[in-house]
Amino acid sequence: MRRILIIEDDPYIAELQRDYFMLHDYEVEVSHHGSEGLAKALAGGYDLIILDLQLPGVDGFEICRTLREQLDVPILIVSAKNEEIDKIRGFGIGADDFVTKPFSPNELVARAKAHLARYERFTGGYKVQESDTIDIRELSIHKSSHRVFVHGREVALTAKEFEVLVFMAANPNRVFSKAQLFERIWGLESNGDIATVTVHISRIREKIEADPANPQFIETVWGAGYRFTI
Repeated sequence: MRRILIIEDDPYIAELQRDYFMLHDYEVEVSHHGSEGLAKALAGGYDLIILDLQLPGVDGFEICRTLREQLDVPILIVSAKNEEIDKIRGFGIGADDFVTKPFSPNELVARAKAHLARYERFTGGYKVQESDTIDIRELSIHKSSHRVFVHGREVALTAKEFEVLVFMAANPNRVFSKAQLFERIWGLESNGDIATVTVHISRIREKIEADPANPQFIETVWGAGYRFTI
């Protein structure tokens, strides 16, 4: 049974989330305090974290940043903060999704299921075989072991960054819009928050490009989207 940790200071919202996830056969724990939630997340072996931003003790941004440095599990922010800068900041520190309050509990469960399925596929779903490696110039992507090397030096990508990179590298010289990438990678309707696509592309460039401002792998096609060039 998959385990979910909900870090939410509002008891009503936390119980609502817990009840809906339990109805879908998840094991759920709840923490109402930032420091306690962070400690639980680091020690508990959870499959997914649901995280509020405005928490007592340690705020959600700091929790997300700390978790992403040490864990590679899906992190879904659920917050009343709905400014674009908050969403971009959340995606920039490693959140996989951002759901704005008030929210649909069924949609939240659906998003969690989508992230869990993709996480499991990209961390344990490949058979080890030679064809699992994509080599393009100085870039080497090892799908089965979830590792990426540039000039022989390993670079660390989050599960979602890795998935974006693999998808684009496996479909070279094709232009994908932000909406198409959002739907293909996140498995959600394209009318969702596609700002995360821009943030993830930027973070991937910082890690694999010699000059992120002048990318040689993932190019921007103005007015159309992104293209992985070989």
